Amino acid sequence: MSRATSLRAAVAMLAAALLLTACGRNMADQPKVEPFEASRFFDDGAGMRQPVANTVSREFGALDPAYLTGQGAQGMLTDLPVPVSVELLRRGQQRYDIYCSPCHDYDGRGTGAVVRRGFPQPASFVDEPRLLAAPVGYFYNAITNGFGRMLPYASRVAVEDRWAISAYVKALQLSQNADPADIPEGVEVTLPTVEAAR
Repeated sequence: MSRATSLRAAVAMLAAALLLTACGRNMADQPKVEPFEASRFFDDGAGMRQPVANTVSREFGALDPAYLTGQGAQGMLTDLPVPVSVELLRRGQQRYDIYCSPCHDYDGRGTGAVVRRGFPQPASFVDEPRLLAAPVGYFYNAITNGFGRMLPYASRVAVEDRWAISAYVKALQLSQNADPADIPEGVEVTLPTVEAAR
């Protein structure tokens, strides 16, 4: 057998192998029930099924759904579902500076870099009475699902970081609206001097 004949046979076999293994889009185009699509197969008419009772998520384990949504039986969570610590607030500040400050600015007033360049200004976290009164679950929910022009950050920011940012926003609100009467009696506060800040 000549070399050219062998080469033609090899190319033909390779082409046949590729043609035989290609199944097209049969898997993608087959009949199936899409998410949220109706189905006559089940009595309730819904194609999606509820998880079996006591099913535990492989991703999150047996977590309270309020941890993932920011909402409890009474509405938006008013208390953090995680312990507050300095580390949590530092992590929240770091994530806030990365994801939130371009619009909301570092002080929460809604005058970030993109706003100064023409993007519509969001409401101020520290001046708007509605947001000052909003519970921590509100901020978590807004980060997760988006709000107004703000896109959802659920795919970009981990659950624990969303709670850290929410805690930091509440701390930012307190810091920007602090009153000397809020300082507990017996606590001595030393403010930095101009020389110390240099």
